Amino acid sequence: MTDWNAQHYLKFGDERTRAAIDLLARINLSSPRRIVDLGCGPGNSTELLWQRWPEADVYGLDSSVEMIAAAKERHPDRSWQLADLEQWSPDEPVDLAFSNAAIQWTSDHGALMKRLIAGTADGGALAFQIPSGSFAEVRKLIHEISREERWNDRMESARQELKMELPEFYYDALASEASILDVWESEYHHVMNSTDAIVDWISSTGLRPFIGALGIESEQTEFVEELKRRVAQAYEIRANGKVLFPFRRTFVIAYR
Repeated sequence: MTDWNAQHYLKFGDERTRAAIDLLARINLSSPRRIVDLGCGPGNSTELLWQRWPEADVYGLDSSVEMIAAAKERHPDRSWQLADLEQWSPDEPVDLAFSNAAIQWTSDHGALMKRLIAGTADGGALAFQIPSGSFAEVRKLIHEISREERWNDRMESARQELKMELPEFYYDALASEASILDVWESEYHHVMNSTDAIVDWISSTGLRPFIGALGIESEQTEFVEELKRRVAQAYEIRANGKVLFPFRRTFVIAYR
């Protein structure tokens, strides 16, 4: 898989942070003392946690060297940790384990839910959001292209890279550990400047494993150009020249 590019990721920073803002607004904790941002990326969601609870001890954790470097550059006076959230276990329980669009990059979500909530203190919470298991149209198109004969044999791992379960899965996985569970989905209609912008958006996230499976630059370009062609057919250009990009997300807050 290709390396993470923090600058490219933040090209659509406002749109990517929108769901984190909405998740944060629903968390009912008055004054958590210890907070971790799991899969913090370049720190855009961590900033929201500092603003909401300025007295809390907040640190960001990510497995990407590039993302942690970007976070440190933006906020050198804050705490950042290079580590894998799938292996995360705090020295002492945190009052809030928060994650914005990172858990979809992990594998066994059932086991992960148990591990993450076990790391929270009594009266604390696990709160996360991920893309919905109902794929956006652009994601379906990526999978369609990957199954063509010229690509298919190299794409099985890429097709399995992202994992998103249905909301009821997360409810069942956390019901026995949580005193209160808040689970919902929201669909955003992001306003994009063109259909190519949709491909640009996903090229820094969900398209990465597919491009990474192709070692030759000419093949990578061919794959992306074919995706642009199909996206242009699938998404309607509005009267003002803009394109609406529907994107559904799953939200979960589990209180201990």
